[in-house]
Amino acid sequence: MKRTYLGEFEEVVLLTVAVLHEGAYGVAITDELDRQTGRSVSISAVHAALHRLEEKGMLASRMGEATAERGGRRKRLFTVTALGSRTLHDIRAVRDQLWGSISPQALPAISL
Repeated sequence: MKRTYLGEFEEVVLLTVAVLHEGAYGVAITDELDRQTGRSVSISAVHAALHRLEEKGMLASRMGEATAERGGRRKRLFTVTALGSRTLHDIRAVRDQLWGSISPQALPAISL
């Protein structure tokens, strides 16, 4: 199976979809990204990343019910697929392995 690599933005979008679970749609993802990272992102950048992740098979989407707050329009809701989950777990394993391989003297001390 060919390994699929993600850029940092795609990774955080995929993670944010997982965080939001059943409530993951464009605006909610954008708001959560801003809240979690302090990084202001455009809704169009989020939609582009969602589209790429769906094309890669890491996300699935469906149309939700129409809501009054959106003038009767429906939301496109996203969920993480098995491939998306496997990819996130693989990324985490690599990062954990790398962090575990850093000697204490390799990084200057910081105060958190």
